[in-house]
Amino acid sequence: MTITWHRVRRVVFAAFRPVRGRDLSLHAAAITFYGAVAVVPAALLAIWLTGLAAGADRVNRLTGYAIRTLPSDIGADHAAAALVHAGLTLRPTWALASLLPASLYGEGLRRAFVSVAQPGHPGNLVGWRGRLALLPLLAPAPALLMAILMGLPLTTRLVQRGGLVTAVGVVLSFLAVWLVLTPVLIWVFRVVGPGRPDWLSTVLLGSFTAANLSGFLHGFILFCSLPLRLGVPFGGFTAIGGGVAVLLWLYLFHVIVLAGYSATLMLSRWRRTRTPSPSPTAPAPAPAPADLAPLAPTKHAKNA
Repeated sequence: MTITWHRVRRVVFAAFRPVRGRDLSLHAAAITFYGAVAVVPAALLAIWLTGLAAGADRVNRLTGYAIRTLPSDIGADHAAAALVHAGLTLRPTWALASLLPASLYGEGLRRAFVSVAQPGHPGNLVGWRGRLALLPLLAPAPALLMAILMGLPLTTRLVQRGGLVTAVGVVLSFLAVWLVLTPVLIWVFRVVGPGRPDWLSTVLLGSFTAANLSGFLHGFILFCSLPLRLGVPFGGFTAIGGGVAVLLWLYLFHVIVLAGYSATLMLSRWRRTRTPSPSPTAPAPAPAPADLAPLAPTKHAKNA
């Protein structure tokens, strides 16, 4: 039992080894800054492309289900309705102008990932590599967004019934967001970030991170429904309090993303050390990290 506990501790500590001494909070705050600039343009582009692919009326009708269930205490429903309307009525020239601020999110992710995977060696054109690597996600954006929207009528009816049926609706909503975020995070970990973790590690931990983010986003909706006076610490300005609350949740969102990327890198490196060389002339694999080295049997284990 003691050996198992020590092994679990070493695996957990090894998963977060790349972020040790890297000031995770500072890097998450940096991504939050880029995300705050990019979130609205990126959402507008995704809604605009979805409207072009599936029809504006259909998108407007499906998003209406979710808007009606959003809490109105801090104006979340009105903000979502305004965002959907702006996205569906976006002009092509405005959509083109939105590409630049939307791509800034890729730059923020890339810079933070480089500090984790390659500390001290950022390389050239870090920002532009991140921007260009993120832009291809706009292509599947209509399909991913429609995958969520198609389930909104069902999940909304279940949530509005109350009782145990509400829990079923929340679970279905959680699964839908999880499945949509999984391919996005796989792309972000594998392509946007450096280090090129292997596909198996990326798929496993990308999916696990997506599950955590899905639960986190549903927790944010629950937070918005609480009767909190967010403007009290800011002299009664509720809009400022709401904006700060969104930034705080966005910051925690990126802490989870960075932790997931760190664990993906370590799992990939560990798997490479355990993969046998394809030929006798191939170079020997690098030694395994100390945190993942096999445990020597303890004195109690020998006596047993």
